[in-house]
Amino acid sequence: MTQRSTALPPLMALTAPLLTWNETSPHSDVFDDVYFSREDGRAETEHVFLGANHLPKRFANWQHSRAFVVGETGFGTGLNMLCAWDCFEQHAPSTARLHLLSTEKFPLDRVSLERALSAWPSLAHYAQVLCAQWPEAVSGIHRLHLNERVTLDLHFGDTTERLNLLDGQVDAWFLDGFAPSKNPEMWQPELFEAMAARSRPGATFATFTCAGVVKRGLKAAGFSWQKVPGFGRKREMLAGYIDTPPKDTRRQSTPWFMPPTVRPANHVAVIGAGIAGCSVAAALAKRGVQVTIIERDAPGAGGSGNRQGALYVKLAAETNNQSRFYLSGLLYSQRWLSQLQRASTSLQETPLWQPCGVVQLALSDKEAVRQQRFMARHPLPETVVSAKTETLSEPVGLPITLGHGLFYPQAGWVRPKLLCEQLLQHANIILHQGEVTTLQPDGKTWQVVLASGETLTADHVVVANASLANRFEQTAALPLQQVRGQVSEMTLPEGVQGPQCVVCAGGYVSPPVEGVLTFGASFVPNNATSDVTTADHQCNIDELRQTLPEWVATLETAGVTLSPDTLTGRAAVRAASPDKSPYAGPVPHTDVWQQDYAALQKDASNVPDTQGKHHSGLWISTAHGSRGLSSAPLCAEIIASRMCDEPMPLELSLVDHLHPGRRIISALVRAQ
Repeated sequence: MTQRSTALPPLMALTAPLLTWNETSPHSDVFDDVYFSREDGRAETEHVFLGANHLPKRFANWQHSRAFVVGETGFGTGLNMLCAWDCFEQHAPSTARLHLLSTEKFPLDRVSLERALSAWPSLAHYAQVLCAQWPEAVSGIHRLHLNERVTLDLHFGDTTERLNLLDGQVDAWFLDGFAPSKNPEMWQPELFEAMAARSRPGATFATFTCAGVVKRGLKAAGFSWQKVPGFGRKREMLAGYIDTPPKDTRRQSTPWFMPPTVRPANHVAVIGAGIAGCSVAAALAKRGVQVTIIERDAPGAGGSGNRQGALYVKLAAETNNQSRFYLSGLLYSQRWLSQLQRASTSLQETPLWQPCGVVQLALSDKEAVRQQRFMARHPLPETVVSAKTETLSEPVGLPITLGHGLFYPQAGWVRPKLLCEQLLQHANIILHQGEVTTLQPDGKTWQVVLASGETLTADHVVVANASLANRFEQTAALPLQQVRGQVSEMTLPEGVQGPQCVVCAGGYVSPPVEGVLTFGASFVPNNATSDVTTADHQCNIDELRQTLPEWVATLETAGVTLSPDTLTGRAAVRAASPDKSPYAGPVPHTDVWQQDYAALQKDASNVPDTQGKHHSGLWISTAHGSRGLSSAPLCAEIIASRMCDEPMPLELSLVDHLHPGRRIISALVRAQ
């Protein structure tokens, strides 16, 4: 079987399909084919994909703690996925979970999606949930939480390419897409090989076609198939299964990143109740896991306790794994926060966040050139990011004389402390106050020892206490830098307007909340103090003057004295990694890695055939720095997905990029 590349394709916007409509039924002009049967699309889906995969019976009998995974080649209008969701709701026990994943190279826009799905009033509720979260047409994986038991991963891009990047396994395949005669580019041997490689033993498939290229491709990839009665005027279709999928060899050159075998997660202890810890707790709780979150002070007491936090990213001009991750994190956080806000009636008067937009100013010619290079190399939708030149004042609502900036229209600001408190409002989460001093493995559990002498027992432990995350014996070798950051606050006089969106440059300034303007934050590496200082206030004032000079002049004309003595503020210590990407994943056994992979010190190409050893049941989410709102929620999904044996929300190479053991390997390689 061919070993396919796991290199990520260019980061780009995808092209919407050219459609001709017959009322609510779309027809692809490019492939000259319909998206669903004009006879009865839903009945066809239920016959071809649900029935031939035996989903009603399999859902009803599902007793595993992990989710049942359905994979689809071609999302189209989403009809198949919504029908699978409806079937799951009808037949599965209340403890079961469903994970849907689907590829799509030409995603419909939201308006077209709503129009197509309006053909099925019986699916209206499901369609409404889907359309409310419909992502931007950007290549990559977009995770949508349809409800607490059902997750949908949309893999935007070429189907074969996407499946080769998938980190996960499938129980049942919907082999869909336009007919082989209309879309021969998709129905290639590589597609069937990728399906086989991402299948669980015994995984089934069903497809509407009996084309010879499909039968030959499935058989060559290891699937057994048979002809079964088709739907309507189509006499026959194919269904079958794969007994023994091929071994996943993608990590042969990086065996240290091979995921550890996970044990059951009935009770998980999470250390730290900031954004990182609370988002992990929430991700596990909605999967039915009992979580005890242990916090020394209070939720949001550290770096997550500011009045406002900016949801933003700064992407590299040249595509790299860090930028890919942060863009995925930004898009995920935007959907996640909006869903949290919609779901909570308590947040109506005090919103959790405001997607007011973020302007990223270029304060120098060098930064302007970098931003221009970024836009030239990354043709992303304007709904994600656009270049602004003479129109910077429009989103900000204040005079801007600088010539260049980037505008992220769906980013904004968040109330971090309120977010932490909101995430912990789940029946499966218990908040326990205390300071963890020691982690002791005890067979198949962990003993979590507190400073008070109390000991808690858990199946898994997630370390998420920011700059203190490497204080334990098991995590001590993890390189972390402590970074002090202070924000400044001032009350604006009556009648003085602040910025309408978040403005970032050297620091950031947010729209005022309840008349209070928040700006900052200072950045002081290798400093673990949290006292509010005059020097940091002055640093923030200087940044504000440089970022919004005209507005500051207006303030001073209105009688506002910008002085450290007139400001209040808050300081906290953030954690950063040497390469400025977070750590998210299982904790490696450092001594064993250094021994097993010592040969890399002499020859980086001499890779031993040894799987990386990890501390069983120990995980970490830290080093989120000043961008935790964009990184921590998606990192929480990475940990929860791996712990619960689900498909990952990022491509395999990005999951590996965040692995806590990456610094061990890079240190060994550098030693040569």
